[in-house]
Amino acid sequence: MKNTRVLLARRPVGEPDDSCFQIEQVDVPELRDNQVLIKVLWLSLDPYMRGRMNDVKSYAEPLQIGDVMIGESAGVVIRTTCPDYVPGDYVCAHQGWQTMLVVDGNSPRLMKVDLNNGSLSAHLGVVGMPGRTAYFGLLEVGKPKAGETLVVAAASGAVGSVVGQIARIKGLRAVGIAGGPEKCRYVREELKFDECIDYKSENWQEKLASACPDGVDIYFENVGGEVTRAVAPLLNEGARVPICGYVSNYNDEDITAAETPFDILKKLDPVPEHRFFVVTEWMDRWIQATRQLGTWVSEGKIKYRESIGDGIENAPELFRGMLKGRNFGKQLVRIAEE
Repeated sequence: MKNTRVLLARRPVGEPDDSCFQIEQVDVPELRDNQVLIKVLWLSLDPYMRGRMNDVKSYAEPLQIGDVMIGESAGVVIRTTCPDYVPGDYVCAHQGWQTMLVVDGNSPRLMKVDLNNGSLSAHLGVVGMPGRTAYFGLLEVGKPKAGETLVVAAASGAVGSVVGQIARIKGLRAVGIAGGPEKCRYVREELKFDECIDYKSENWQEKLASACPDGVDIYFENVGGEVTRAVAPLLNEGARVPICGYVSNYNDEDITAAETPFDILKKLDPVPEHRFFVVTEWMDRWIQATRQLGTWVSEGKIKYRESIGDGIENAPELFRGMLKGRNFGKQLVRIAEE
């Protein structure tokens, strides 16, 4: 049995071209005690992966040349020597861009999927890591109160779309920022944000200010750059800024020279409460969050979209497209049919 996997072949300078990736086939090893063999059905592509390709100090160790590209996937157990799993179990595992996975049964990177909470692919999106990132980032770091105004960029994406919808559930005014009229229409009409500003339109900064007549109490940071510069002067005293990421800088040739959200926020007077967070801070509550998100989805309070490409060999091109905002909703790669 063969496993197709994608390795980091060289570090990118700017956008990662095809020479940064190496696709290879290797034999699937025999299972040792307490392991499961997973056939991957879906692979998740997420912005954080771009940062891990750089050799810079960050919240997590960078990938080394020759490592399998990092990422989470969802699939089905086809063989097991672990008493906790049986063939046919659906699971998520954080083992990178591969078509077959061998995982220790007690690995914290392995999680059973309860399809009562949503489809298998949704466990890589709205009820999975991006949904949990929105859930904990907003509720624990953003500390929302009914009647406040929230702004979130990349509002049609996997994290931003959930942030704004949870804000609406909690009684906040939700203002999104997205690229292009189609994404903005979706955010307003389908996701029911109060407003969505197209950052590709003229005078969008003025439109943003008029959409926030009472200022901004929570800015959920996904993008950085000119979006952060536009939101910063609108922040009220006592505002909170959960920093999830800043994708506009991820393809910079030297990200260490970038003006980050931290640089922009620290120039304000007063400096708003802000911090970078990682969803693993609340790992002990992941199942609780997934159940709550699944309930909101089933009740129609949270809607979502998926962008689906096919085949692991196309993952590099789909990854580049996602970093440029070509995806609409959560970017997935279908590895095999369910």
